[in-house]
Formats: sequence, structure tokens, C-alpha cells
Amino acid sequence: MILEKTLANRESYKPLLLMADEDEQILNRYIGEGDLYEMRVNDDIIGVALFIPVDEETIELRNIALRPSYRGQGVAKEMIMQAETIFAAKQYTRIIVGTANCNLNNVALYQKLGFRMYDIKRDFFAQHKKPQYEQGMQAIDFWMFEKNLK
Repeated sequence: MILEKTLANRESYKPLLLMADEDEQILNRYIGEGDLYEMRVNDDIIGVALFIPVDEETIELRNIALRPSYRGQGVAKEMIMQAETIFAAKQYTRIIVGTANCNLNNVALYQKLGFRMYDIKRDFFAQHKKPQYEQGMQAIDFWMFEKNLK
């Protein structure tokens, strides 16, 4: 499995990207930004990740999504590890990512990969039209994590 940048029409990736950000209006605000990467097995796209530069030193993992049948198999971990190598080679020194307070699987993944929490965007999910739930809890705050790449 290799994470590769794609120049394909981003609209075709929307079904996957909406798995990670369920509010299409919010996704539409940033889908055209940054670089979109895909993870393939043979000719099948099994995951996507959208990275947006914050500044000259920081890259944000804004959206990462996997097909359900590939979750829990270490694919997201592999995608992020490959992305760290890619963006370190591009001279980025920091990667950031955010997730809902209730997405404990993401929180665990990011911490296992060496990310540390650095900010909480309180009431972030109030801007969404409908409440979002994960693992039986409502998404309220957006937890931000960071990792140094060098």
C-alpha cells in the first residue's frame, strides 16, 4: 500500500471524504484546498487523506477516511506514517490533526502515533446543521493534536 498524491477530480472522492466529515456544506468549504492523497490496494481506492498547509512549517491533516472494510487493520496508521515521511521531505516540521471529542478511536490512533493534544475548539460542532454522534456520544468540541516531524 502506497500513499500517492492524486490530481483526479475531487468530487469523485466526496463519498469517501463524507465518511470523515458528514456535513457536506463544511466539506465543500475546504475540498478544493491543499493536496489530496489516496491509498490503493491493486486498483481499488481504499482510503483518502486531504492535507492543507497552515504555514511554511505546518501541514494539517484535514480529512482522512477509509472504506469500512479496511478499518481496524492499521491502514490509517500506515497512511499517516507515510504522510509524515512525505511532508518531512517537503520541509514541513509539524503536522496537526483534529477530531471530535467523542471519536475515541481517532484519539487513540493519534496518540499511539506520537501526536499530543495542544488545543480544544470548544463548541466547534455547534456550526453543524445536525448533531453528530460517535460511539454513543455527541460531538461537541474539536480536539487538536500535533506532532513534530523533525
